[in-house]
Amino acid sequence: MQVLQPDTLIRNPHGCQVVASVEIAADAASVWNIVGNFAGFPVFIPALAHIDMTGSGVRSVRKKLFKDGNIVIEQLNARDEQAMYMTWSLIYTSLNIGNLWAAMQVEAVDERRARATWTIQAEPYTGGSDALPGFQAFLQGFADDALNNVRNLLS
Repeated sequence: MQVLQPDTLIRNPHGCQVVASVEIAADAASVWNIVGNFAGFPVFIPALAHIDMTGSGVRSVRKKLFKDGNIVIEQLNARDEQAMYMTWSLIYTSLNIGNLWAAMQVEAVDERRARATWTIQAEPYTGGSDALPGFQAFLQGFADDALNNVRNLLS
């Protein structure tokens, strides 16, 4: 008989890191109300049809359904309302993404301006290191576009 040991497919990715950051002409709390809503990403990502949530707070799971039929399922790892940050990890996707960890945070620049920063650490599911340049460009474009949409919503 095989002796089974605890295992998991969720681990910290090593492929590439992208950071998208925008300064927004709005107070930090207003920016956090948008980007800090784990269930609310369709507000600033037009490619999302909707999000189904299971649970609330840390350990909750969101199922992002894209208009093109793709699915992404992620779990909220950490969240701090006062410090205005949250982190999450990928559980499943139909896209060519292996493991993924992400963080969203907002910091006040002054009373009327804030900076939103989205950090994504991820690796492609297939293609290995040959796929990294295109994969990184895809992630960077996706995150940049999303945060630019937030800036446009609040400006």
